[in-house]
Amino acid sequence: MFNPAVTALTAPPVAIVQQWVEGYGGAHGGLIDLSQAVPGYPPHPDMIAALVASASHKGSLGYGDIEGEPLLRQAYAEEMARCYGEAVSADQIVITAGCNQAFITSALTIAGSGDHVLMTEPCYFNHESTLSMLGISTGYVPCRAEDGFIPQLAAIEAAITPRTKALALVSPNNPTGAVYPADHLSDIISLCQAAGLWLIVDETYRDFQDPAESRHVLLSHPGRDHLILLYSFSKAYCIPGHRLGAICASPEAVSQMAKIMDNIQICAPRVGQQALAQMIAPLTSWRQDNQRKMAARAEAFRQAFTQIDGFHIAAMGAYFGYVQHPFSATSLDVAETIAKTVGVLTIPGDFFGQHQHQYLRFAFANAEIEAINALPERLNAL
Repeated sequence: MFNPAVTALTAPPVAIVQQWVEGYGGAHGGLIDLSQAVPGYPPHPDMIAALVASASHKGSLGYGDIEGEPLLRQAYAEEMARCYGEAVSADQIVITAGCNQAFITSALTIAGSGDHVLMTEPCYFNHESTLSMLGISTGYVPCRAEDGFIPQLAAIEAAITPRTKALALVSPNNPTGAVYPADHLSDIISLCQAAGLWLIVDETYRDFQDPAESRHVLLSHPGRDHLILLYSFSKAYCIPGHRLGAICASPEAVSQMAKIMDNIQICAPRVGQQALAQMIAPLTSWRQDNQRKMAARAEAFRQAFTQIDGFHIAAMGAYFGYVQHPFSATSLDVAETIAKTVGVLTIPGDFFGQHQHQYLRFAFANAEIEAINALPERLNAL
């Protein structure tokens, strides 16, 4: 009766995890929610004011340009140029309703039913389910803890098949937090270019990356015509409810993406677009301050786990800590027990791949340092 490609999917992982909250009785204090990646601080007041002004403007009520508001496309192109030191034009930008839509639009542009797209394992579960719904088969590049969960070139090459159309990466990574080194990304795109593959890089957590770490040079690489970069405004500007993301690709790819956007959305929500167009440059220093705030939370998280018996941080970075637990049970059972027993909500590694039973994802950037400091007492109580 229903589409088997949809019925085969599990329920949304975050929704499953949130159901466990009802089972916690509060014995250890208030719930510490380190599950869904949402900003743990409010938007800038100027951002809120810009949203209010845009919402009250009649010009935001009608349809907009399919590829996005021209002013926002230009502002984001300038932001990309500032970030990577390479000229980017507005005709390389598509504005989408969130980064998940950016991914599904990109996947539809370059692959069809029966084609093959490579992902890493552990992988971001929404990317995996998107490909499954589209009838696109998924291959996996295994990433090892001893390599910092960074995909190795030999493993990528071994996973390529005659039907492979693309390699999809997330950096800074979800779920591990790992940031892929610039020179390694250059080697990866060279490999993709030689194999005739597209390279998709989801950079949702880019603004939380340590600025001392070198940015990649993919936009100046000879293989850039087969490069697609994805971004989410939700995390950096604290507006996930306004559902805004972006794609940076070649103008030729953008013209194909417009066909898809016209059929699945027509245009991304205009209120947020118009507000963001005014805020990207003015809020640069505010976003940099937030990056330093996230770095402080990361250090608190690292220190907390030096005091927790049996748990080990396997990888961490811009937003997440990927933690190995000491129990024989699967991560799904362990995460549910932790939530219901000591009131700490995490995402089980089982949702990120078949071989991730020993891991839990902690979105430490969600929490104040006081809450992070409470983790040793709670987890040791297990």
